[in-house]
Amino acid sequence: MKQLLVSFAQYEYWANKALSETILSISETQQQQEIKSSFPSIYKTCLHVWDATAIWWQRLQKAEEIIIPSRVSQPSMQEVIDGLLNQNKQWVDWTNNATEADLNHVFAYKNMKGEPFEQPVKEIMIHLSNHGTYHRGQLVTMLREVGVEKIPQTDYILFSRS
Repeated sequence: MKQLLVSFAQYEYWANKALSETILSISETQQQQEIKSSFPSIYKTCLHVWDATAIWWQRLQKAEEIIIPSRVSQPSMQEVIDGLLNQNKQWVDWTNNATEADLNHVFAYKNMKGEPFEQPVKEIMIHLSNHGTYHRGQLVTMLREVGVEKIPQTDYILFSRS
């Protein structure tokens, strides 16, 4: 299980980095353009992914107060991408050093509504990978909507071949 989770964590970094290069190459107008989706722009979708990744990281670290990046400031797209990629690196490093016991550890947390839950770390990590893939798919569609024609492929199979 550990090797799979290490691979998923590395994949998240790889895929986010590949897509972020395209996102950073378009204009701020394109990044902020309203598009019908789960989040109404490329910028807000990227910010959501960073928020979620940061929230789960802080929960794992047993932070007393969860700091949500989007509620602290209005970061530029470059700051959002840097924050997300740095957070991805932290997950990669943690997973590389984790034991099977760490991955199976059931930890308690509260969701954003304050509801308590308990789950193994490995399930959270699988969720994070799935969540990232879901929103990257949306970002690809949004990039096409704003006129981007050359978009990198971020399929896991491509990552696994590299």
